[in-house]
Amino acid sequence: MQIHSVFRKVIPILLLTTMAFCAEASSIYELRYEPVDETRERTIPIKVYLTKSEEPQPVVLFSHGLGGSRENNEYLGKHWAASGYIAVFMQHPGSDTKMWKSVRSGERLTALKSAVSVESASQRFGDIPFVIDQLEAWNRLDGHELNELLDLEHIGMSGHSYGAATTLAVAGRKYPFNRNFSDERIDAFLALSPQPGKGIEVSKAFGHLTKPTLCMTGTMDYSPINPNLGPSARRKVFAALPAGNKYQLVLEGADHFAFGDSQRPGISPRNPKHHPVIQQISLQFWNAYLKDDAGALQWLKSQQPITETGLSHADIWEWK
Repeated sequence: MQIHSVFRKVIPILLLTTMAFCAEASSIYELRYEPVDETRERTIPIKVYLTKSEEPQPVVLFSHGLGGSRENNEYLGKHWAASGYIAVFMQHPGSDTKMWKSVRSGERLTALKSAVSVESASQRFGDIPFVIDQLEAWNRLDGHELNELLDLEHIGMSGHSYGAATTLAVAGRKYPFNRNFSDERIDAFLALSPQPGKGIEVSKAFGHLTKPTLCMTGTMDYSPINPNLGPSARRKVFAALPAGNKYQLVLEGADHFAFGDSQRPGISPRNPKHHPVIQQISLQFWNAYLKDDAGALQWLKSQQPITETGLSHADIWEWK
C-alpha cells in the first residue's frame, strides 16, 4: 500500500514535468560564437543554449570529450536551458573532431591518443577562464545578444571524459610539480566519467576539494582509448573527495557512451532511462547550488533520486 501511494504521488509530478519541458524546449535559442584568445592565438568555438528571461540566469559551462565538439551533449544543453540556465558549450582545438576527421579511418585512434598530452590538457584548462572572461565582457557590452542576461555570480562547470578531467582541473585538483588550474569563479562541478589521472595519489589530488561536486559513471564505463581506465578507477574520484556536498551516480550497465550523444558501433542500444536520469539529477544539482534551492538540496541528500527518476535497484546513488 505504501509503495503504491508513493507512485501515485510521483507519476503525476513526472508527467507534468515532462509536459512543461516540452513546452519550454520549443522556445530555446541557440547562439554560436568564435571568440579568439589573442594571448594564445587560439579560437574557442562556443554554442549557447538559452531561453528568454526578464532576469539574468545562472551559467553552466560544458567541456566535450576527446574528439568531440560544441555540438555534443545537446540533450543536456537544451534541458538545462529549458529549466532556467544559460548553457555554454565550448570546443577545444587540438582535442576536438578535427583530430580524427582529418585522417584516414585506420589512423584515427592513433590521432586521438596523440591529443591526450600535457600541452593539450593545459590548453583545454586555459580555455575555461578565457570563456568566463569573454562571457563577462559580453554581459557588459551594450547591444550584444547576451548583454545583462548572464548571472555570473552563479557558474557551474561540467564535462564528459576529457571534459570531466577539464572540469576537475578547474575545480582545483592537484597535479605533479604543484600545477594548479582552479578558477574560483565557478561554484559547482559535474564530472561525467571522471578519471583519477596519473602522477599523484588520488587522495592527494582530490582530497582538498570542498566545493559541491557530482560524479557520474557506469558499471561498464571503460575508456575507448585506455583499457586500464574503467569503472573502478572512475569511482576512486568520489571516494577521494572530502565529505560535504559530494554526490555520485553509478548507472548499472552504462558504458562510456551512455553520457554522450553517440554510441559505440556494434553494441546494444542505450538504455532509454539513462538520459532522463542524467538530466533530472544534474538539474537538481544545479538548482541546489546555483539557485540556492533548499528543496533540491534536500532531494539530493535522500533516496528520492532513486524513487523519482526511474533508477533501478542495481543503480547506485550516494552522497557524503
